[in-house]
Amino acid sequence: MVENKDIQNNSYEAEQIQVLEGLDPVRKRPGMYIGSTGVKGLHHLVYEVVDNSIDEILAGCDKITITLNEDGSVTVTDNGRGIPVDIHPKMGKPAVEIVHTVLHAGGKFGGGGYKISGGLHGVGVSVVNALSTWLEVEVSKHGKIYKQRYERGTPVTELEIIGESTSTGTKSTFYPDPKIFETIEFSFDTLNTRLRELAFLNKGVTIELEDKNNDKKESYTFEGGLIEYIEYLNRSKDGIHKPPIYIEDQKDDVTVEISIQYHTGYNENIFSFANNINTHEGGSHEMGFKIALTRAVNDYGRKKNIIKEKDKNLSGEDIREGLTAVVSVKLPEPQFEGQTKTKLGNPEIRGIVENIFSEKFATFLEENPNIGKKIVEKGLSAARAREAAKKARELTRRKSALESTALPGKLADCSEKDPSLSEIYIVEGDSAGGSAKQGRDRKFQAILPLRGKIINVEKTRMDKIFANEEIRSLITAIGSSIGEEFDIEKARYHKIIIMTDADVDGAHIRTLLLTFLYRYMKPLVEKGYIYIAQPPLYKVKQGKNETYIYTEREMEKYMQEIKGQKYSIQRYKGLGEMNPNQLWETTMDPETRTVLQVDLTDAVKADELFTVLMGDKVEPRREFIQNHAKSVKNLDV
Repeated sequence: MVENKDIQNNSYEAEQIQVLEGLDPVRKRPGMYIGSTGVKGLHHLVYEVVDNSIDEILAGCDKITITLNEDGSVTVTDNGRGIPVDIHPKMGKPAVEIVHTVLHAGGKFGGGGYKISGGLHGVGVSVVNALSTWLEVEVSKHGKIYKQRYERGTPVTELEIIGESTSTGTKSTFYPDPKIFETIEFSFDTLNTRLRELAFLNKGVTIELEDKNNDKKESYTFEGGLIEYIEYLNRSKDGIHKPPIYIEDQKDDVTVEISIQYHTGYNENIFSFANNINTHEGGSHEMGFKIALTRAVNDYGRKKNIIKEKDKNLSGEDIREGLTAVVSVKLPEPQFEGQTKTKLGNPEIRGIVENIFSEKFATFLEENPNIGKKIVEKGLSAARAREAAKKARELTRRKSALESTALPGKLADCSEKDPSLSEIYIVEGDSAGGSAKQGRDRKFQAILPLRGKIINVEKTRMDKIFANEEIRSLITAIGSSIGEEFDIEKARYHKIIIMTDADVDGAHIRTLLLTFLYRYMKPLVEKGYIYIAQPPLYKVKQGKNETYIYTEREMEKYMQEIKGQKYSIQRYKGLGEMNPNQLWETTMDPETRTVLQVDLTDAVKADELFTVLMGDKVEPRREFIQNHAKSVKNLDV
């Protein structure tokens, strides 16, 4: 174990482990506990074990190490208090064994073992144990090292003492069960992203990740915590004030940390966390922050006469233009809505966050009038742009059953009225649009051809976005509006498929469309409504036989198979080169096509990528190109 001289001397013993139910269902229905048996579920195993160590951080320890071992197993080590090893008073077994073999057994169910934890993570280590071929746990506690081994959730050894120790902590090593998971190969980059996030959220804590298979290692310690997190998030943006604003306070055993920074761009990004869990859907803490920010900026603007008496108050949307914020709360009993824990439900947290941020931020503005003026003026500028966009926005509002004449000759709608059964192809160019309209199934497939490249929304304000004809066509066709008026229930299609040419221009158009959808219709991405069509790259003809090839690797393999035979190859540079039947057969027929679903697993990484690729700063884009240049093949054949 890693020694920690400063660990808190707080009690964590067997009587604090409370048991709710047995473990049997986990192997039968793993998806219920970890989401899936694919890559996401596999990595979730690591997060569950790490979450237990993170809860120990909140209880006083300061280092966690995660190691991807050469045999495919994973080791997680912390210098916390160590899982209790004494006999549980009700169960008659060592507490560490109960924690690993009984579902919902842990120190976080009112037993007093944890003041704050990431929710009901007592399920975590037992689920990991059940879904692993084997798991070994070592606990340093009471001056000794204890060890026990399990196989597929069942103990195969007694808890035994294997040595002495001058420190405390827990070391867990597990090997995922290949009979359960589709793959048991861990991604260093995927784990690294989450662990870096945890290090930002827990200032001063060291989190290390090592991959012994690929000789990779990362170590994170952020003494600045959320301030450094904001600087990291905004490193490809130009901040209008430096350093980021930081507010921290505590009330009723609830710790509130908020850091914000405005930048010269137009996009709003708020990342919220409760007990280190990323609350993607927000919740009471995020709501309290938004209300307090809107009130504080308006009050300051009026007090300093920056917002004139005759003018209306700035809206929350105006005030949050160009804002990056991280809101983190740590509370004793979090109530997360849904199994995925993506929305914080505690109603009292809204008032606590609102009061703390209102008071502290108002004081900051008074003490920093130059920054206060910049923030208010940025909001006023956003409000003027919003007013200018009002008329353009009206053009995107459709009449019932799309009677609007805003899209004459463009949108070829489908006859199906149920959005869950309908799909729309956003097609590059009139030529490909014509083929798609002729080749489609009119019952459930709509076609929207776009001319040229849409405007780059990363560099553009709302008024100019609404003034762009192609974007207006897109908004009207989808039907859900954008920004604060967005309503996913009004989306007319649950499959929105981007279909562009397989060349540089096609890739650029696809990126522009994805940037727009991510920035202004993000829930469509989060819900999994966005797809990318995969048209073939080649057609190989041998006599009367025609074969479509979709990737370069597939092409190389196929050429080896037909070596020495007569054939002709057609390289499709554009969708327009295919006739309607070919386009249907290769790219649009649900029975034979391949479409890639756009998956938003990491909002921070997505935000960074769109900023780098589409933003104003050239240097981050140059660095990205240099780092990935060697990976590019057939940039434009």
